[in-house]
Amino acid sequence: MTSRPLEHIRVLDFGQYLAGPLVGMMLADMGAEVIRIDPPGGPRLKDPATDMLSRGKSAITIDLKSDEGLKLARDLVARADVVIENFRPGVMSRLGLGPQALRDINPRIVSVSLPGFASNDPALANVPAWEAVIAARTGQFTDMGLNRRLMGINPSFTPLTLASAYGAAFGAMAVQFALTARDRNGGDHIEVPLASALLEGLVYNCEQIEDYPERYKSPREVELDRRTAEGLPMDLSFAELEEFLDPFYRTYTCADGRGFYVVAGSVKTHPRRVLEVLGLGALADELPDFDAYLDTTDWPDEWSLRNYPVGARDRARVSAAMKQAFRTKPSHEWEALFGAAKAPATAQRFTREWLTDPHALASGLVVQVQDPRHGDMKQMGNVAWLADDAGALGKQPGPDPDNAPISAILAESPRNGVAGVEESGWLEGLKVLDLTNVIAGPTIGSTLARYGAQVTSVQPVEPSVDPWNTVVFGLHAHRGKRSVLLNLGSEQGQRALRRLIEASDVITMNGTDEQRDALGLGPEQLAAINPRLILVQLDAFGGLARGPKSDHLGYDDLAQAATGVMVRFGGGMETPEEHAHFGTIDVLTGYCACVALGAALLRLQKTGKGGIARAALAGAGNLIQAQLMYDFETRAHFDEPAGRSALGWGPYYHCYRAADGWLFFAAPKDQRDALRHVDELADIADMPEPQMAKALADRIATQPAEFWQQAFTGTSSTVMPLGSLHDTRDAVLHLESSGQVDLTQNTFSVIRHDLHPMGRWCDLVAPNAVRPERARIVIPGPMPKYGADTRSILSEVGFSDAEIDAMIASGSAGESWSDRYLPE
Repeated sequence: MTSRPLEHIRVLDFGQYLAGPLVGMMLADMGAEVIRIDPPGGPRLKDPATDMLSRGKSAITIDLKSDEGLKLARDLVARADVVIENFRPGVMSRLGLGPQALRDINPRIVSVSLPGFASNDPALANVPAWEAVIAARTGQFTDMGLNRRLMGINPSFTPLTLASAYGAAFGAMAVQFALTARDRNGGDHIEVPLASALLEGLVYNCEQIEDYPERYKSPREVELDRRTAEGLPMDLSFAELEEFLDPFYRTYTCADGRGFYVVAGSVKTHPRRVLEVLGLGALADELPDFDAYLDTTDWPDEWSLRNYPVGARDRARVSAAMKQAFRTKPSHEWEALFGAAKAPATAQRFTREWLTDPHALASGLVVQVQDPRHGDMKQMGNVAWLADDAGALGKQPGPDPDNAPISAILAESPRNGVAGVEESGWLEGLKVLDLTNVIAGPTIGSTLARYGAQVTSVQPVEPSVDPWNTVVFGLHAHRGKRSVLLNLGSEQGQRALRRLIEASDVITMNGTDEQRDALGLGPEQLAAINPRLILVQLDAFGGLARGPKSDHLGYDDLAQAATGVMVRFGGGMETPEEHAHFGTIDVLTGYCACVALGAALLRLQKTGKGGIARAALAGAGNLIQAQLMYDFETRAHFDEPAGRSALGWGPYYHCYRAADGWLFFAAPKDQRDALRHVDELADIADMPEPQMAKALADRIATQPAEFWQQAFTGTSSTVMPLGSLHDTRDAVLHLESSGQVDLTQNTFSVIRHDLHPMGRWCDLVAPNAVRPERARIVIPGPMPKYGADTRSILSEVGFSDAEIDAMIASGSAGESWSDRYLPE
C-alpha cells in the first residue's frame, strides 16, 4: 500500500463545532491517524457537516470529568503526537490536561488550542466565542465592502465562517511545523485565537498608508470619499453602482442569463486578452497602454491599460462594448474560450451547482464519499495536499461511535523519545525561493518568515503586475524577504535561477501546471535537481487530479464566483457581489499552502523525499463555506442567510439595533432558555417565533448594548457590540519605533511601521495569530524596494561583481522598477 505523508502522526482531536475539527480533518486528509474524542452524547454540532469534518477519523467516547475517562485520555496522550482542542481558555487545565500536564505525560507532544479570543485578554477571554460573535467583535459584519457602504447597508451578516477557516489553517500549519522541530525544541503548546487569525486574514482591509496616492483608488473608493467629504448620503441603488464598476473587475450577463465574472485588471497582458476573446481587439488597440510604474506627472495619458483602474474617460464605453459582446454567447462557451486564452474569468455559480460541477468533481476539489448516514455524499475536497499522494482522493466516511482501536493503541509503549530544549523558530535555517506575485502566493513566504525561514523573492526585470498589487498589497505579502530581479527569458537569468534553486530547500510559485512545467519545475525536473527539494504550488482551480479547468487562470474573486460565494452574498444570480474584503480567499490559500508544506517537510524528515505541495483558490473557497459545503439526496435546502438584507440565522443568532448602536445576540444553544434568564425578556420567551422575534428586536432597542451584555454574563449566550475593522485596528496600534510590540498579549495587535523604507508609515496587522509557548515568532522586516538586494543575492550564489554588472547592463538582472518605492 502506498504510504501517506502523515501516516506516522497520531492526533487526538478534542475539538467541537468547526475550528478544531477542521484542523483534524486537514491532517486526516493527508494521512494522519486522527482519533475524534467525543463527550458523552457525541459531538456537540448535530449536523451533517460533522460527518464531513470527521472523515478519515476514528472515534472514542470519553467522559473527561470521570477518573476513568481522564486516565484513558492521559494514556492516549502518552502514545500520541498531537492534541487539538478549541474549548474556552482554562477548560483543559481544569480537566487536568493543560499544556504542562500534557508535556509531563509526553515531552514530545504538540498541542494546539483554538479559543475564540486570546486566553490572556482580560476583556474577551471568557466571552462565549460563537463564530459570529468573533466576527462581530473583529469587524467582519461592518462596512462589508464598497458596494454595501455606497448603498448605505450596514451591518451585513454573512454565514461564511472566516474565523474558523483562517484559525484552522494557522493551527494545522503550526502543529506540523512544531512537529518538524521536536528534536530541537521538544514538545510545544500553541494557542491560535480565532479572532487574531481573522484580523490577520483580513489584513488588506485595515491596511493604512500615510498620504495614500489617489491613483490607486478604485472608482467606488473615489465616490465614497466624495460623498463623505460633501456630507452626502450613502444611498446608491444596486443598478446605480454599475457606473462605478471597473470594466475588468465585474460581472456581465451572458446569453443564457448567467453572470460571468471578469478579474483582469493589474496584470500587463490580461485586459488585452479579455478584449481579444470578446472580439474587441480593435478597441484594445485604441486604449492607452504605457508603463504602470511612471509617476502620474509623467503619464502620457490619463490612465494605462496595464494599470488598475480604467480611467473615467473610457470606463463607460469599454463596459458597454463588453456587455454587448457577452450577450452573444452562453456562459459555458465563454468559460471555455476564456480558459483557453488564459484570460481570467468564470461563470457565477450557486454552491449547490459547484458541488456537482464537472471540473470540481474531476479535479477532486469536490469528492464523493459513501457515507453510511447520508448515502452518496458530495463534500469539499482537500484544502492542502501533496501532488503524489495517491491516497488523498479515497476518503473514508466519518466514523461510527467508539470504533477507534483503543486496545491496540494502549498496547503500544508510551512515546518517550528525546525532546529538545531549544526555543528557536520552527523553520530556522530553511531557505525559501519565492517566485510568486499578487497576494496568495507571496503570503506563503511572508508567513514562513515569521517562523524563521530565509526567504528570497524573485521578480522579473520588467514588471508584469501593476504597483497597486506589487507594492500596496506587497507591503504585507512580501514582508520578511530579500528581493532580486531576473529576466528568466535570458540565458543569464536562467543560469542565476538555477543557482538559486540549487541553494534552496523550498520553492514557492503561483501558477498552473502548464506554467510550472514551462519554468522547468515539474516533478521529474525537481527530482533531478535535488530529490529533497519541495515546490509549493498554488493556483486557481487545481486539485488532486486533472479537470477541464485545471489550467484556467484565476484570482480570489473568481474562486468566490465559481464556488457560490458571490451569488449568496448578493442574494441571487441577478445581483452577485464580491464578498466584501480584499484577499478573503487569497490570504487563506497562502495559509493552506503552508499547511501542505508542513506535510511535505514531515514526509521529507521521515523519508528523505521532496515533492510538490499544493493548494488552490477554489479549495480555500470551499473552506470558508465549510459548514455548508456538502450535498446528498435528502439534504435540507440551501437556505442559509443570503443577500443584502441578511442580519442573522434566526432570532437567536442575529444582529439587532440597541439604543446606542448595533450588536450581535448569540444564543444558538440555549435559545428560549436564554431569554428566560433575563428579567426584561422572560415574558416573550414563550411567544410563537415570529411574534417573539419582533418583540425581541423591540426590547433590545430600548437599552444600550452594555446593558444586554451584562444581562447575559455568566451564561453560554452572549451579546457583542458590532466593531469595525478600522476601529479594531486603531485601538491596538503600536509604533514600530517604540520597540515595544509584544506578540503574545491580548487578542489584537497592529503595528504602525513608522520607520518604513517607503518613506511613509503604514499600518499592518501584527503576526500574532500563532502563539507558541516555546518556539520563537519574529516580526518580519519590511518589504524591500524591488531589486534592492539583487547584487548581494547574485554574489552569494557565485557571480562576480563584473558578471553582475554585465547582467544588469544587458537586462538579465535589474535593481529597480521605479524611482520611488511607491510610484506617485
